[in-house]
Amino acid sequence: MSVTAAQVKELRERTGLGMMECKKALVEANADIDLAIENLRKSGQAKAAKKASRTAAEGAVVAKVGEGIAILLEVNSETDFVARDDNFQAFVNQVAEVALAARLEDVAKIAEIEYTAGQTVEEARLALVQKIGENIQLRRAQLVEGNTLGAYIHNSKIGVLVSLEGGDGELAKDVAMHVAAVNPLVATPDEVSAAVLDKEREIFTEQARQSGKPEEVIQKMIDGRLKKFLSEVSLVDQAFVKNPDVKVGQLLTEANATINSFTRMEVGEGIEKEVVDFAAEVAAAAK
Repeated sequence: MSVTAAQVKELRERTGLGMMECKKALVEANADIDLAIENLRKSGQAKAAKKASRTAAEGAVVAKVGEGIAILLEVNSETDFVARDDNFQAFVNQVAEVALAARLEDVAKIAEIEYTAGQTVEEARLALVQKIGENIQLRRAQLVEGNTLGAYIHNSKIGVLVSLEGGDGELAKDVAMHVAAVNPLVATPDEVSAAVLDKEREIFTEQARQSGKPEEVIQKMIDGRLKKFLSEVSLVDQAFVKNPDVKVGQLLTEANATINSFTRMEVGEGIEKEVVDFAAEVAAAAK
């Protein structure tokens, strides 16, 4: 039995899948729409598993702030096109909501909780993989607690949560925006580890000795560079991105606030992206 355009259209509306996938399913089901839907549901797990081996290094970061607690969540997709899809964005936001409500940051445990009535997060993810046709993965989540919380998301690619003692939500959001833009290493200079300081001292010492200057001058050069390094990587010593004449620490002091912590996530950081040679793929397929 031949498959009509009307049948393909109906199956698309009922499943949300692509036109070619719907047509293929109808052909395999001999144009029986109900049977095609049943077959698609059965193949969903296998299809998702097949796509799970593909690199997912794009995606989105989302933040949700509740009463005294907030969450930052990263969900990955294979392409930026899918990351901007309304279905993907809705999934990411809903997962963040239910994870925050459950106070969970372990993605394995988040996958097991209820997404909507009668459906877990993992089941919703698998359904989205089948619908969109890409590997989609919950990568990481982090909960932050505090009296004054602020969040900032930049183009769904960089997310920051800030916890302050004192101040207000608007100040916390401003500090979060600064962290997103400048990416400090630590909140305060004393949080820089001894290992990092030793490594920087080693580098600065080698650079200073190449100057050929006396030892006492070299030591002053090293101390000066270390001090500069600490001010560059410490949040409170950085020039505030919205007003470079004021340091972040000064901004906090004027508001009778101090920084408890900040958490920054950037989509795909640390993931080795797969480089695809499309010309080679086409050539191989043509053989």
